[in-house]
Amino acid sequence: MSRGGRPLKANKVLSFLDTLSDAAVNGRPTTAIILAAGSSERFSGGSGVKKQFFPVLGIPAVLRSALAFEECSDVNQIIVVTGEDDVVKMKSLLYGRVTKLSDVTVGGATRLESAKEGLLLADPASKFIAVHDAARCLVTVDIIKNVIAEAVRCGAAAAAVPASDTVKLTDGGRAVAETLDRGRIWLAATPQIFSANLYRAAIFTAVRDGVAVTDDCAAVERLGAKVKLVDCGRENIKITYPVDAAIAEAILARRAAEREEG
Repeated sequence: MSRGGRPLKANKVLSFLDTLSDAAVNGRPTTAIILAAGSSERFSGGSGVKKQFFPVLGIPAVLRSALAFEECSDVNQIIVVTGEDDVVKMKSLLYGRVTKLSDVTVGGATRLESAKEGLLLADPASKFIAVHDAARCLVTVDIIKNVIAEAVRCGAAAAAVPASDTVKLTDGGRAVAETLDRGRIWLAATPQIFSANLYRAAIFTAVRDGVAVTDDCAAVERLGAKVKLVDCGRENIKITYPVDAAIAEAILARRAAEREEG
């Protein structure tokens, strides 16, 4: 996007064709960047407990997320981005358990800056970059593979879920300005997976322009590229508040029971 706010034409920034052709022939080598640099203020309520380290059925959220990517055959590298004060703790937790982990690095002041720090360490051989929130620790190998497959086809894909509630747009306060068409509303999740060349262009352009985005798709959309959404189901929840951890544990307990029955 120009500094004036108009989107750049994607074909002026990069071409996907060579990347997608190579991926079809040579597989889908993917670098996973797991973002775990947040302060977790909504989760901790001032207690100092960070959700990325919170044990969900005994396993810290960030480790659960990393292990899902570890088990995915399309992923060749895992990078974890964390806070400066948490680097030692993160390394101690992950190294030795996650064999594909190549780096634990310090994030920036924003999500975009943190993603950039992870991207700088990505294996040049990776044709795709997957970005995932550490707190979305119920992600499965099937979800990861499905989003990668869509990214191979389209260049950019993201896990998401169709909205089930009626969505209200307000006037900036609490008065309803408009009721949106629920049939067209999706709730973005992670992983979000992109052609490596596209993602580099998107992140470095957004950082240069000083924009604020709440997910990586928004950075890619600024280039005029289309992101395809992949229904990841309703269990790929993000731990934001303490109640979310309780819900996650219930889901994991049910999954374990189903495996035993099966």
